[in-house]
Amino acid sequence: MAVAMAGALPADAASDRRDVSRSRAVRRFKWVILAPLLLMLFSLLTPVLLLQLYFSFHQWTVYLSSWWNADFVGFDIFGSVLTDPRFGWALLRSLIFAGGSTIGCFVFGFLLAYLIYRPFRGQALYYALFILPMLTVPIVIAYSAQMLLDRNGPLNDILSMLTGHEIRVLWLSDPNIALPTVTLLDIWNWTPFSFIIMLAGLASLPKEPVEAAQILGASSWRIFWEVQLPLLRPVILLALVLRFLDAMGAFPIIWALLQGGPGTATETLGIYIYITTWQDFNVSLGAAQSYVTMVMMVVIVLVGIRLLRKEKRSFDSMYAKPRETGAA
Repeated sequence: MAVAMAGALPADAASDRRDVSRSRAVRRFKWVILAPLLLMLFSLLTPVLLLQLYFSFHQWTVYLSSWWNADFVGFDIFGSVLTDPRFGWALLRSLIFAGGSTIGCFVFGFLLAYLIYRPFRGQALYYALFILPMLTVPIVIAYSAQMLLDRNGPLNDILSMLTGHEIRVLWLSDPNIALPTVTLLDIWNWTPFSFIIMLAGLASLPKEPVEAAQILGASSWRIFWEVQLPLLRPVILLALVLRFLDAMGAFPIIWALLQGGPGTATETLGIYIYITTWQDFNVSLGAAQSYVTMVMMVVIVLVGIRLLRKEKRSFDSMYAKPRETGAA
């Protein structure tokens, strides 16, 4: 007994040393890959962020003298941003637009991914077709939509033929439906993004839980709802957070189609900041608006990271219990 225990101790020690060496090698590899990217990122972004911070605390427009002689005003510009009702409405429109786009992209992307994640003949063709919208240049989407959604355009003609009644919806001119219209265009454009993430998540699911549920006689719906969907929670959360962050900064399609109009119906944060900075030439106000927006995005990112870590810990503890039971 004592001899067996003595032989097991060196083996355990060697295994621990291998694990430590492997973790160090992985950590070094990560830094080798990330260090040049981080260095380039900080070298490019830091001067811009510092200059933007300077403008946020100094009142300056292009009509004044040199920017380095601008008057220091402290937090007055930030106060103007936070009390600006137009900025508040732009934030609300951005949240509505980003929320609708995120949910729509996720629903359609998940459905498409679930339909084709199992191998079948012609799968590559469907995969190429489904990601095609994401590869389309946004300005091309905008100009194509402008022709299709015209009052006398093809879409209204098709709807008129299908319903038997003349339909002349002002998709881009009616303030009440302009924002939902650009949201639907954004969903069409970025559904492939969620599709790719969810397809990767479905393809990486372990087969053992599904096979065990099938042996126990579970239906396809119960396997999806009680086995696959819980395992996909981290992937779902990642897809939602990334799509929401990207949608909050949407600019090309909205600007090319409507430039924030009609009126201010589609004036999101990105559009309003652009108008403030490059049409009104109020650089200081635009810089402060950008910083307020960036802080909100950082908060969303931190919340997303916290939720992802929570999901990871729950999965680690779930998979650790069977190993502990087996070791016992």
